[in-house]
Amino acid sequence: MTRWIPFCCLVLLLTVGVAAADRTHVIEPEDYFGLQYAGQPVLSDDGARVAWVQSGWKGPGAGRSADLWTSPRRDPAPLRLTFDFSGVHGAAWGPDGWLYFGGRLDRGADAPPYDGSHQVWRIRPDGTDLQPVSRVADGVGLFQLHAAGPALYYTVGEEEHEDAWRDLKAKWSDLEYGHGTVENSAVRRLDLRSWRDEEVLPATRVINAMVLSPDGRRLALQTTPDEEVIFNEGWSRIDVVDLADGAVTHVTGPDWRTTHPSPYGWLTEMAWTRDGSALAFAISYDGYASQIWAAELSGAAPRLFRVERPGAVTYSGGLAWRGKGRDLAYIGDDRGRARVYQARDVRDGRQGRTEDLTPGDVAVQSFACSADGRTLLAAADFTTRVGDLCNLEKNGRLVPLTDVNPQMDAWILPQIRDFTWTGADGDEVHGILELPAGYDAGRDGPLPAVIELHGGPTSCTQYRFRLWIYGRALLPANGYALLSPNYHGSTGYGDAFLSALIGRENEIEVTDIATGTEALVKAGIADPERIGVMGWSNGGYLTNCMITARPDLYRAASSGAGVLDQVIQWGIEDTPGHVINFMQGLPWEQSEHYRAASPLFSLGKVRTPTLIHVGSDDPRVPAAHARALYRALRHYLDVPVELVVYPGEGHGLSTYENRLAKMEWDLAWFRRYLLGDEGE
Repeated sequence: MTRWIPFCCLVLLLTVGVAAADRTHVIEPEDYFGLQYAGQPVLSDDGARVAWVQSGWKGPGAGRSADLWTSPRRDPAPLRLTFDFSGVHGAAWGPDGWLYFGGRLDRGADAPPYDGSHQVWRIRPDGTDLQPVSRVADGVGLFQLHAAGPALYYTVGEEEHEDAWRDLKAKWSDLEYGHGTVENSAVRRLDLRSWRDEEVLPATRVINAMVLSPDGRRLALQTTPDEEVIFNEGWSRIDVVDLADGAVTHVTGPDWRTTHPSPYGWLTEMAWTRDGSALAFAISYDGYASQIWAAELSGAAPRLFRVERPGAVTYSGGLAWRGKGRDLAYIGDDRGRARVYQARDVRDGRQGRTEDLTPGDVAVQSFACSADGRTLLAAADFTTRVGDLCNLEKNGRLVPLTDVNPQMDAWILPQIRDFTWTGADGDEVHGILELPAGYDAGRDGPLPAVIELHGGPTSCTQYRFRLWIYGRALLPANGYALLSPNYHGSTGYGDAFLSALIGRENEIEVTDIATGTEALVKAGIADPERIGVMGWSNGGYLTNCMITARPDLYRAASSGAGVLDQVIQWGIEDTPGHVINFMQGLPWEQSEHYRAASPLFSLGKVRTPTLIHVGSDDPRVPAAHARALYRALRHYLDVPVELVVYPGEGHGLSTYENRLAKMEWDLAWFRRYLLGDEGE
C-alpha cells in the first residue's frame, strides 16, 4: 500500500479492490474497446424488473454497439434482448409486459421497417416475439409511450421553405444556402390496439425533446424555430400541449430569460410529476451554473420558480420526480463526485431540505425511479469498477446489480487520489491525481507526469476510474503520474468558482493549471524535466494556452480539437454563445478580450513539441484552428510538431481505428519527448 505523502494539500484516498497479487494485466489501449457500460435504466412500475441499454464496441471496422438488456432487480439474471440493431435507445415498459425501444434494423429492405431507418420496436422480456411498432417512411424522430392508452406519440419531419428566395433556391437546389429551409416536426399518435395513426400537432416548429405526462393528458415539448444548433442558444422554449383539445401553452415566455445570467442558455431535461400538475426542467449555460426550474400548471397560467441546490453542488442532469409526491431527484457534481440529490416537497415556489441519496466516492451517470418512488437504480462508476447498474439500498449504499466488466478484476489499476493546491486569486483548486499501482513518492522518487485538462469548460474531471482516448488510466499504466485539474470554471465547486472564468479565459485557469503543476513537483511526484500536457476540446484550447503561457513547464503536448483564435471561433463554430459568454460580448464590442483569450497572439513563445489532433469535419472547433497552429509551429517557429487529421470525423472521434490511433499517437509522443524513447 502506498504510504501517506507528507504534503499538507495532498489528500490520499486509496482505491479498494482485489488484492494486488490477483491483478496481473497491465492496461493497454485495446482494453478500452472491451469496456461495456450499462445506462438509460428504466424500471417496471412495480420496480421488480429493470431494462437498460448496454453500450460498447463491436470490434475493428464495426463501430459502436448499443443493445437492450433486462433483468429481475432483486435476483439478477441479465438477459440480452437485441443483437442486430444499431442505436438502441429509449426503452419503456408497455402494456402486458412488452418492452418498447427505438433503433435501426437493416436487413437490406427497400422500405421500412427493415431498411435501417429509425423505428420503434417492441419485444418480450424473455427475448421473444420482436415486432416493429412503426413503419414510417424516412423513420420516426422522437417518441413517447403511453402504456395505459395504449398509444405511441412520435414526431416526423416536414420540410418547409420560409423565405422570399424560395423559387431561386429551388431552381439552384444543389447549392448550399445559409438559411431558408427548415425541417419542422409534426406530432402523431399511433393507437396500439386499433393501429389508427393520426396527427395531433402540425409541424410549425422544430421539436428537440418531448415528454408525455404519466396520465397521458399533456405533452411537454422543447422547441426551436430552426434545427440549426445555434437556435438552442436562447431561441428554445418549452410548450405544453393539451392532448384533449390541442391547446398549446407557452411555459417559458419571452420575458422568462430576462433575469438569467446569459441570454444564450440551452433548455435541457424535462420531467412531469405523476399527476401531471407540474413540470420540472433545466437550463444550462456555458460559463454559468445550470438552473433547475419547476412550472405549476394547474392554474390558468404557468407559475415558474427556481429549485435551489445545496452548497457547492452543480446540477448535471437526470431530473425525476420520485413517486406520487413532490420530491425532485437529480444528479449533482460535488468535488469530482456525481451523486443523486433529492429536493423535498417542491411546490408553489417552496421546497424542503435537499438530501444526498448516494453519499461517498461515486460518479452516477444516470438513474431511474420506480412509479411508487421506493426503488432507485443508478448507473454508476467507482475507482475499481465502471459501467454497472446499482440498487440504492436504504443505508445509502449502491449495490451492483450487474457485472459488465469482469475483466477489470485482473487489471492493475492506478491509485486515484484527491490533490489540492492554491491557485488563482488565492482560491483552493482541486484535481484528481492518478499514480501507477504500488508507487510511493518517498521510496520511488519523481515520475514523468502528464497534466490532463478536461473539456467544457463547464464540466469537471470525476473521481472514478476512466479508461478513454483523452487520457486518464492509460497514462499511469505506462508509468506516468497524471493530474487532472478542476480549474476555475469547473462544476462542483460552487457557482462563484464556476463563473469566475467569465471574462478571464487564458488567465485565471492558466494560473490554476500552472500552480497545480508546480505543486505536483513540490510534492516530489513529478519530475520537472519530464512534464507533458494534454486535452481535447476546451482541454485542447487550454493545452494551446499552457504551451504559450508556460513553455518552461511542459516538455511535450497533445492538443486535440483546440481553439487558437477566439474571433475565428465565434465566426465559424456551431455554438457561438459559448464564446460570447466568456468574452462578455461580440468581437466588435470586446476586441481586447478576444485577443487576450486567444493563444494565437503568443505563439512566438512556444518551444514545446506539440502533437495536434482534429476531425476534418469538426463543427464545434473547426480544423482551421489546428491547421493554423501546425503552420505556425512547423513553418515559422521550427518547433517539433505533428498534425493528425481524422477524415470525416466531427468533434469527437467515432471509429475504432481513429480512437486507437489517437491513443497510440499520444503514448508514442510522450515516450519520445518525456522518456527519451526515439523509437516509433
